[in-house]
Amino acid sequence: MHTTWFWWGFALALFAAEALLPGAFMLWLGFAAAATALTLWLMPMEPASQWIVFGVFSLLSAAIGWRWRKRNPETVSEQPLLNRRAEQLVGRVLVLHEAVINGRGKLKIGDALWAVVSGTDLPAGVRVRIEGVEGMLLRVARCD
Repeated sequence: MHTTWFWWGFALALFAAEALLPGAFMLWLGFAAAATALTLWLMPMEPASQWIVFGVFSLLSAAIGWRWRKRNPETVSEQPLLNRRAEQLVGRVLVLHEAVINGRGKLKIGDALWAVVSGTDLPAGVRVRIEGVEGMLLRVARCD
């Protein structure tokens, strides 16, 4: 027969799992286990009934969590490209460091060389605009 201590321990284990795993689902199950512990403390019941109560509380807490998340969406960062260095370069106009031959060349940005791709071959020294990013390659086009 499960005691209230089982449910408190189960709630703590679920809260710990929430801290280790991504997402927020275990949090709501932890609340359900805590609610089951409180219910069992107020009204003793058989183990099968306890699991039914836990199931009902799980559905309720998950629904509450879903509604709360829907009403409070994650805020978008003020700097969405903060950790995307290559994407920060899109739109810049620079001088091509090494010629683009067979669609590949190099561009010097600061003290770093970046590999670039282009649909056409371009000579070194021509001005190019960075139009996009393909992995760690910069897609460039001639800028006149």
